[in-house]
Amino acid sequence: MWHNGECLAPAKGGLAGNLIGISVLLVLGGPASFAAGVAVQVTPEMTGAGIVSSGVTLPPIPPVTGKRKNPVTSWGKPLPYPIVIADRRNNRLIEITPDKRIVWEFPSPDLVLYRGNEDVNFSEDGKLLAVSEEDNYDVHIVDYEKKAITWTYGTPDHKGSSPGFLNYPDDAHLLPDGNFLTADIRNHRVLIIDPRTSKIVTQWGTAGKRNHNPPHELAAPNGATPLANGDVLISEIGGSWITRITRDSKVLWSVQAPRVNYPSDAFPTVDGKHVIVADFWKPGRVVIFDPATRKVLWDYFVKEGEGMLDHPSLARELPDTGDIIVADDLRERVIVIDRQTKKIIWQYGMTDVKGHKPGYLNYPDGFDLDVYRDWKAAQAGR
Repeated sequence: MWHNGECLAPAKGGLAGNLIGISVLLVLGGPASFAAGVAVQVTPEMTGAGIVSSGVTLPPIPPVTGKRKNPVTSWGKPLPYPIVIADRRNNRLIEITPDKRIVWEFPSPDLVLYRGNEDVNFSEDGKLLAVSEEDNYDVHIVDYEKKAITWTYGTPDHKGSSPGFLNYPDDAHLLPDGNFLTADIRNHRVLIIDPRTSKIVTQWGTAGKRNHNPPHELAAPNGATPLANGDVLISEIGGSWITRITRDSKVLWSVQAPRVNYPSDAFPTVDGKHVIVADFWKPGRVVIFDPATRKVLWDYFVKEGEGMLDHPSLARELPDTGDIIVADDLRERVIVIDRQTKKIIWQYGMTDVKGHKPGYLNYPDGFDLDVYRDWKAAQAGR
């Protein structure tokens, strides 16, 4: 199994292909030739459960009435807003409300073009979703209401560093200016791509050079998170480095995350002052620290039992409550941890059990909060 550019266990053999997916890719702006890329073997582990659906009859989608800085009415504890989950090995995006109802779902339309979605984030207006697919070597934009892929960069099942190719892209964000931000792990670079032209407009790091020397060289970056003022937080696997960089490539600070073996997708805390990062390890942990002093302000670490994390890939501080939401990948669940008691107070997914029916997940790898649509009012009005 591969995640974030590192091998966790041997993958099984197998090969899959579909010319329909390739033809769609060409329309969406991918390369017209595979000549510059290297074909990779597609394994059963990579294709996961195939094309699956929860089978739930979905309700009408409410209009966008909230914004990131002015969200819709909070549901309060334990989860203030619905979440869209990148359910990686089910090859789908799925939205879950705080009362654990499935209200929106995007199953893969084609397993060549769309497979293994591992990070997902809303655009500034809440109408689009940025998606990355590490072991499918591409990134996408998905129209939320139309449930359609509207743009792709990268070539499925082919890795490379020349234009139109990626090598294990992780993290995906649409910036306010419409550009697409992603971390291209095995190429050791972070990219900002203009979807209107499919051209790289900013690159930090150099393909083929795995060193920590930002912005010129990076050591396997697996996270690139935009901040409110336009700066970007970059997480590097090599050395557990977290770096804050401006859009004009000025490094503001670069520190090693304390108590973390394998940093995954560092985020700012809600107030923007500190950093929260998951340790993609077993047992895993979540750390909040002050980048100015490297002082640990909060730490979740359980060595065994129900509370233990197994390779958590993403942790964020929740608005309104201050509690911590975590994608606990290899325990097949997304959980909320109470900030004060450090107890799990909300969970979606059955611990250690894979599945795609209601209540189950299969390698949940990323999520974002839907602060844009008032699903609570919509459900009350049904």
